[in-house]
Parts: sequence; C-alpha cells; structure tokens
Amino acid sequence: MNRFKKIIKFICAAAAVVLSLAALALVVTNIYVRQSVKKRLLDEADAVIMGDFDCIIVMGASVYADGSPSPMLEDRLKEGIALYKAGASDVIIMSGDRTEEEYYDEVEVMKLYAMDAGVPEEDILVDPCGYSSYETMYRVAKLHGARRVLIVTQQYHLTRSVYDAVKLGMDAYGVPCAKIKYSGQLRRDIREVLAVTKDFFWTIVKPKPDTMDVGITLW
Repeated sequence: MNRFKKIIKFICAAAAVVLSLAALALVVTNIYVRQSVKKRLLDEADAVIMGDFDCIIVMGASVYADGSPSPMLEDRLKEGIALYKAGASDVIIMSGDRTEEEYYDEVEVMKLYAMDAGVPEEDILVDPCGYSSYETMYRVAKLHGARRVLIVTQQYHLTRSVYDAVKLGMDAYGVPCAKIKYSGQLRRDIREVLAVTKDFFWTIVKPKPDTMDVGITLW
C-alpha cells in the first residue's frame, strides 16, 4: 500500500513539473514573439508611407453559406483593400480555406468582395490552402517568392502572422484591421496563446506543409 502511495505521489509530482514547464514555455514564447515583432506592427498611414511591398496578404476567416464574409473577414478585407488603394502594394493575396470548392471556399468570397470594391481581378492572387498562419507564410514565401510583405488581420492574430513570415525569410510587417470586439474573442485569445508557442517551434524546425503541391494561382 505504501509503495502504491509513493508511485501516485511520484506521478503527481512529475505531472506538476511537466505542467509547470509547459506553462513556462507558453509565457516565455509568447513574450518573446510579441517583443520580437513589436516594431513591425504598423498603422495604416505608416504602412502606406513605407510602401513598395511585394504584396498585401489578407488572412482568411469564416464565410457564410450565402457567400458573404463573416464580420471578422469583412474587416480584414476592408483594411487590405484600403491599403491597396492607398498604394501600399499593387498585389493582394487572399489566403484562406478552400476545403471544398463547391461547398466552402473562403478565397472565392474574398476575391469577389475585393473585385466588387474595385480591385482589378489581375491584381488578386489567391492561396486556397491557407489553413494556418504558418502554412500561409510558408507558401507565400516558397511558391510566390514574396520577400517584402504587408499582412492584414485582427490585432490578436497579427503578431504570430508577422513572426511566422519573418522566420520564414520575409521582410514582413502587419497592419491590424478595425478594433472591434467580436463574439467568442476569449476563446480565440486562449487558442492564440497556444498557437504562438506551436509556431515558435515550427519556425525553428520549418516543416514543409503537405499543401505545397497546390500552387498559389492567379485568377
């Protein structure tokens, strides 16, 4: 019985150590990532002044069955289009999820939204395999060959996106879209803390995404 208690105590102690190390890794990596790209997060005016970006990358988000973008995605699109029209770049890459072209296609919705807003079709590139920030940046760097990019997404997501791009060899900057409170933000914030730590290690190892056989296409 005493031996069993010792085993349980050892397991509990080991679990506590593992959890403590995991928590420490989350804190340290998140602080490091935020500090390392802090100066690369710009407002719209500064991004336009810098200009001469190879492309503006608009990160995908959910779309509705009627073909309209969710509020989060619409805000990203509005900011990306505003930067394009202000001359930050003459190319926009719409990166999102095209799980099934006939049923769920974020990049099609994004492209059509931009065209309706006056962006010429020839200036829009689509990346249909933007399933994660890491995959988007890996594909934009390796398939499109972009070197100096401007990323648009919400503030909570922007730090990781810029960090991924920088660590994958691009001179990357980011502009946050409208500062609006969306429903479910606490869940996204928690998920982002975990995702930052994951991408911190992924950008060290640099695994090649399975989606690299699907090119970034010009529509």
